Amino acid sequence: MNKMREWKHVFKLDPAKEISSDHLKGVCESGTDAIIVGGTDNITEDGIINLQERLDKVSTVPCILEVSSMEAITPGFDYYFIPMVLNSKEKKWMMDVHHQAIKEYKDFLHYPEMIFEGYCILNEDSKAFQYTNSYLPDIHDTIAYAYMAEHVFHLPIFYVEYSGMYGDPTLVKQVKNQLNETLLFYGGGIETPSQAKEMKQHADVIVVGNSIYTNYEQAIETVRAVKEN
Repeated sequence: MNKMREWKHVFKLDPAKEISSDHLKGVCESGTDAIIVGGTDNITEDGIINLQERLDKVSTVPCILEVSSMEAITPGFDYYFIPMVLNSKEKKWMMDVHHQAIKEYKDFLHYPEMIFEGYCILNEDSKAFQYTNSYLPDIHDTIAYAYMAEHVFHLPIFYVEYSGMYGDPTLVKQVKNQLNETLLFYGGGIETPSQAKEMKQHADVIVVGNSIYTNYEQAIETVRAVKEN
């Protein structure tokens, strides 16, 4: 976790999407601090294992599995990010799936490798929002969730997730003001270096995902924009 405090930029790869060998190698050699493997739709064990094996050949940065499906949990990653969706209407996304995962997989998921994230999903049109049956919080709700993540649950990460849509930098700034020890991750809609730089002014770590598949060159440039910030 201490090394994570030095991170600024993370790429997120979707095991259900195609990426060429050249682009995968470029992502790994871009200067990013880590790579998250995760997604919402069509996440299978075979898809994760395939991407994991390809990453093992070219990556020199930490590789993380973000657990969205218990059936797709596989050993061999450096860390396992386990989302706790704070604005879900269903208790299972806050507690039950985590309890089940730990009960079944605790023998090979060692505690230092498991990182629990307080998730707040802010794009009501996103698949993640609908999949977790979330409600759309306002700024005051979101700030309160950030406070709870650090002071009530003592979570190492609070993740503001706009899931495909570029978010509100003012909201991200206000959320950051609530956090001292908990790291603020921002993900959603970052497609250009200028957007990456804008969000990094407030978030500890920015996560770039979809643009790897839609505008690869711009996605790679976000690393330099953030590192120079």
